[in-house]
Order: sequence, then C-alpha cells, then structure tokens
Amino acid sequence: MIKRKRDKPATPIEIDLTGVEGNAYYLLGLADDLGRQLGYDKEKRNLILKEMQLTDYEGLLHTFDREFGMLVTMWR
Repeated sequence: MIKRKRDKPATPIEIDLTGVEGNAYYLLGLADDLGRQLGYDKEKRNLILKEMQLTDYEGLLHTFDREFGMLVTMWR
C-alpha cells in the first residue's frame, strides 16, 4: 500500500543522554534547529541558548526540556 506523506503521523524525537546525542553541544545545536523550525526569531533562540549555557549540564537539560519537551523525549 502506498500512503501520502502528509498522512504520516509525526514521530517524536528521542535522545539517549548517555550517548553521543547527550553531548551539550549536540543539544545546543538541536535547540537552535528546533527553535528555527518552530518559527522562533533569532533573539528568542539566542536567549534560550544563553540560558542553556548559564549553569551546569542539569540546568541545560532543564531549559531544553522546558522549551522542547513537547517534541523531544530524553532518556538517561
């Protein structure tokens, strides 16, 4: 059966924090990409990225989860 792409359900993004994708630099890049896809302007994306870099790794994860947790599931 051939189906239309637009009928395909959205698949959630899953990140294994113990793997390469759990790297802070990867998460910062993903945050910028997702923000762009969501239509956030450059200023809002920069504010999110700066907040992610304010504290330690746990703070970075907290900010990422707050902003993009509706799209991304992170696994430890």
